[in-house]
Amino acid sequence: MSEHRLQLAVIIGSVRDGRFGPTVANWFVGEAEGRDDVRVDLVDLADVPIGSAAPTMSPPAHTLEALSGLTPRLDAADAFVVVTPEYNHSYPAALKSVIDWHNVQFHAKPVAFVSYGGLSGGLRAVEHLRVVFAELHAVTTRDTVSFHSAWEQFDGDGRPRDPHGPATAAKTLLDQVTWWARVLKDAKTTTPYQV
Repeated sequence: MSEHRLQLAVIIGSVRDGRFGPTVANWFVGEAEGRDDVRVDLVDLADVPIGSAAPTMSPPAHTLEALSGLTPRLDAADAFVVVTPEYNHSYPAALKSVIDWHNVQFHAKPVAFVSYGGLSGGLRAVEHLRVVFAELHAVTTRDTVSFHSAWEQFDGDGRPRDPHGPATAAKTLLDQVTWWARVLKDAKTTTPYQV
């Protein structure tokens, strides 16, 4: 299957200093790279300096430059996995800003979620994101990977203390998001998606 690999963009949604997102994302990327049906593109929004600039018809030059590197990567993706924390019962502003700068890049593509946080494990952020991605004509997967009290779930080397449960959840998520990606990609080759 390696000759038909899907392009999977894994997006780190937090840009805060001291964020835990890279730990979670790097673990997940390791799980995804063990498969022969995907190529992973790790998209760290901390490397996309658009700040809180809202979409506009006349974006500043620095925003256009940042987007010129990001937009083609999102466009090339067959599927997305968003790694998100939960901030104040929702997802990070930087993630919303990047989503708002894009639209067609998500049309008829699947989006899955890996969340982390305190007691809720980031699941409230995921529920908010499902509604946003529905507006962008994306399909969200049912199953997620969620780390409750995430800082206690990983060791000093960035590996889950209990590797079995998260690995099983990651496999389920990847099975679902790749199934949707292949079905939607095949459908678009015969019938262009209409908005």
